[in-house]
Amino acid sequence: MRRNIVLVGMMGAGKTAIGAELSRRLGRPFWDTDAEIERAAAMTIPEIFARDGEDFFRARESEVLSRVLAGGDSIVSTGGGSWMREMNRQRIAQHGISVWLDCDLETLWHRVRNRPTRPLLQTPDPRGTLDRLLRERAPVYALADVRVPAVRGDTVEETATRVIDAIGARQPPILETK
Repeated sequence: MRRNIVLVGMMGAGKTAIGAELSRRLGRPFWDTDAEIERAAAMTIPEIFARDGEDFFRARESEVLSRVLAGGDSIVSTGGGSWMREMNRQRIAQHGISVWLDCDLETLWHRVRNRPTRPLLQTPDPRGTLDRLLRERAPVYALADVRVPAVRGDTVEETATRVIDAIGARQPPILETK
C-alpha cells in the first residue's frame, strides 16, 4: 500500500469493522478516529457532545484525522460527520484514498437503533434524524474516490474483499502486489 485508505460513510455503515479487517489483511496499522478522540479526551463521544458540543468535537476530530493521516500507509476509519468538512476531505485527498461505505437507511437503522452511543440520534425521532442525515450527507459522501456498497446480509470479510477489489481496480494502483 502506498497511501492511507480512509473509510467514510454514515454511522453504522461498518467503517470500524471493515477497517480492522483491512488492517489485518493488508498488514497495516488501523486507526479509528472516534476511538482516538475518546482516548485523548478520556471521555466518550456522547460525553464530549454533552459537555462541549458538536463544534468542539468536530474540531478535535479534524486534529486527530490530521495526526493519523500524517503517519501514512494506514487504514483509517472516520466518524460519520468527518467527511462533511471540506478541510478534512482535502487532507484525506492529500494523504490517501477515500472509500465510501454506502449503506441504505434500513441497514443503518437496524445497526444503530439500540445504541445510545450515537449523540446525533438522541432526538424525539431518531429514525427520522438518521434518514435526514443520510439524505443530506449522501451527495457529499459521493465525492469519495471509491464507493463500495455495505449490504446488511454481507459479512465483514465480504465487504472488505469488495473494498480491496475496488481499490485494486484504480489507476494508478495504490495496493502493492506480492
